[in-house]
Amino acid sequence: MTEATRQERILEVFADLADTLVDDYDVVELLQMLVESCQDLLDVEAAGLLLADEDGELEVVASTDEESRLVETIQLSAEAGPCIDSFLTASVVSVPDIASAPDRWHRFKAAALEAGFASSYAVPMRLRSTTIGSLNLLRTRPGELNRPDLRAAQALADVATIGILHERSFRASDLTREQLQSALNSRVAIEQAKGVLAHTHDLTTDEAFQRLREFARSNQLPLGLVAERVVRGELIF
Repeated sequence: MTEATRQERILEVFADLADTLVDDYDVVELLQMLVESCQDLLDVEAAGLLLADEDGELEVVASTDEESRLVETIQLSAEAGPCIDSFLTASVVSVPDIASAPDRWHRFKAAALEAGFASSYAVPMRLRSTTIGSLNLLRTRPGELNRPDLRAAQALADVATIGILHERSFRASDLTREQLQSALNSRVAIEQAKGVLAHTHDLTTDEAFQRLREFARSNQLPLGLVAERVVRGELIF
């Protein structure tokens, strides 16, 4: 992919994200689009995104593959890692060599190295003084992520944050909490539905997730709603 083509695709992603800023947008689909766009357009191999729940605890809501989800889950269980620090400080946390990461991140370091990742970059999901989560970018080789890619990742994260905390949310804090919690609840249903489809159709979890998304898109339904119906046995496809 040439640099000109990459820039065009980045602009297209911004346009797609902007198109979601309507009353009935699907938060889970928005965030999944964000991590997949980062994987496709930036110099990274995987991406995962965490959102804070009502109690301020971070939970994984979108991921490009199961390996990055494993890393996110481990650093959550250990309550230490670049995504945690990025969320708490509202700043980018760069780990150009995971093998040399601080000892306080030992569980994250072990999980990341085992999954084949060598460097990591955490970008805050923020708008002004509000931070709602963090975006984690993972690479299979050590070294600094180039500045244009970091700027693009922060800009994409900022647009997605606006998609959650848009104007009506600022006027109603209860609605903000409801939207965030809805996204987290949807992710739980999606994980359950992936398991159902993987078991009944002999699919990998990634294949099951793609089938869920394809059905939701073709029928213009929220991904979380489709997942809930699959778990309840109301949808079979």
